[in-house]
Amino acid sequence: MSLASKTYQWQGFSCAYRLSFQEGHPPILFIHPVGVGLSGQFWQRCVSYWQSQGGSYSFYIPDLLGCGQSALPHIAYYPEDWAAQLHFFIISEIGQPVILVVQGALFPVAIELVHLDPQVVRAMILSGPPAAALVSENTDPTWQKVRWNLFDSPLGWGFYLYARQESFLRQFSINQLFAKPEDVDDEWLKMLAAGCADLESRHAVYSFLSGFWRRDYREKMQQIGQPVLVVMGNQASSISRDGGAESPEERLQFYTKTFPNAEGVVIPGRNVLPYESTAAFVEACQAFLGA
Repeated sequence: MSLASKTYQWQGFSCAYRLSFQEGHPPILFIHPVGVGLSGQFWQRCVSYWQSQGGSYSFYIPDLLGCGQSALPHIAYYPEDWAAQLHFFIISEIGQPVILVVQGALFPVAIELVHLDPQVVRAMILSGPPAAALVSENTDPTWQKVRWNLFDSPLGWGFYLYARQESFLRQFSINQLFAKPEDVDDEWLKMLAAGCADLESRHAVYSFLSGFWRRDYREKMQQIGQPVLVVMGNQASSISRDGGAESPEERLQFYTKTFPNAEGVVIPGRNVLPYESTAAFVEACQAFLGA
């Protein structure tokens, strides 16, 4: 089943998404990670496999503002901004509560969305969420803004030009994201190259690297009553040096104990499970959803 491409307007910006709609079935909303070249295309392999396995879900894959085919304004992006965008998207385009599937360190966007309006989320599936230390303590907003100002300068421009090179993208993916170097394939690298072709895509990446998402979310997590599935790779690691040396099992335990209604599963892979361990990830999701 193919995905249809559509757009909507939010706060004067054009926002893109793709969908596969089935009447009367629960919608699944995928939140992509933010990084050099990343957008909703991250979910293509996962959704294609999920569709091939049957099931009766509608799939919605938006590009967050600043990413992919959505508008790329020169602004600093906070988790609350993307949560507000997704809230509007759910209300205006989907029209019913969703099952959230969120990759990696975009976890705070999901938390802010549920905090903003608990009624729009049925359940959450977290793929490789961040190290516990990164979402358990507040970082100084002043230093976050200092980092943003450094990135939003000729220094950051030079960094982004370097980070767009295939050699850097390949090595970073091998060192930080994938369990197996051979899984960093041409499909992955071409996706990243296309996603960062427009240099205006750098502002979302700068926002992520500035750490605007780094806060203590434990209180908000404890207030979430929706069912939560945490899917962790058996070789999960932290990109940030502040992430500590926790094991995948320790990270999983943090999330399942902090959420009131959570369960967890460990599958083969490292930090991009929907891409590197597609079948195992989809099977874990289907088991959680009872489909």
